[in-house]
Amino acid sequence: MSIFKHSEDKIPVTIFFIILLADLIVYFNVDNIWFLASWFILMTFPKGNVCSWNHHHQHYFTFKNPISNRLLEIIFGLQTGITGYAWVLHHNYGHHLNYLNQSKDESRWMKKNGKTMNRIRYGLEVTLTSYYRCFIVGLKHPKILKSFLFMAILTFGIVGLLFYYRPLPALFVFILPMITGLYLTADATYPHHSGLDTNNELEASRNITNSKSFNLLSGNLGYHTAHHMKFGIHWSKLPDYHNKIKDQIPDHCFVDPILPYRIIDKVLKL
Repeated sequence: MSIFKHSEDKIPVTIFFIILLADLIVYFNVDNIWFLASWFILMTFPKGNVCSWNHHHQHYFTFKNPISNRLLEIIFGLQTGITGYAWVLHHNYGHHLNYLNQSKDESRWMKKNGKTMNRIRYGLEVTLTSYYRCFIVGLKHPKILKSFLFMAILTFGIVGLLFYYRPLPALFVFILPMITGLYLTADATYPHHSGLDTNNELEASRNITNSKSFNLLSGNLGYHTAHHMKFGIHWSKLPDYHNKIKDQIPDHCFVDPILPYRIIDKVLKL
């Protein structure tokens, strides 16, 4: 009997474990700062994509067993800077319920004067306030808040031990990628909704459906309208649901992917 709720998660989870293993090999065996800095840069794009899967997991837990889910969340935390249950509070019980109301949205893109924030300000604001906003949302959901605090303390405790044992490798292999991953996650959400001031769910999200590499590496995050309208379904089901509603989504809500994915699509002829 499989420990996975959906067999589609087997390959992604295997990749997450391979990334962790590679990180640990570098952490325990490398002291050269130039190699460590190069490793940090090299792994930024792969770990940036892991952020999407962390998001999916906390919408729909990957494993049938709670312990397996918590272990996966520790890995996600080390690779993305977003610990277990952080997405549940900030995103599920926050952003998804409030994204049509910019006075409440935990990932709000609108300034108090009604204008759209620039991308850098948005990314920094969401990054720097993310854990605080998790806590504020958690006050309304005390049971989840306890789980969030436990996972945050556990994950950052592990990071503290790694830094105590080998400070320089810990900085480049874990700490800097966690900070970068948190910012990249915030930055990546900017084009999802920014400037779309509407009460209509079909017009409130941008979609990337013309890039196979983007949706392969992000777990179909390009089907964003479908995700917001049915955020409880597994990522593998999003294209099917998108096909049911795509004719109702306005043309301006379909956009192209950013440069790395365009290059991948072109090189691999996807």
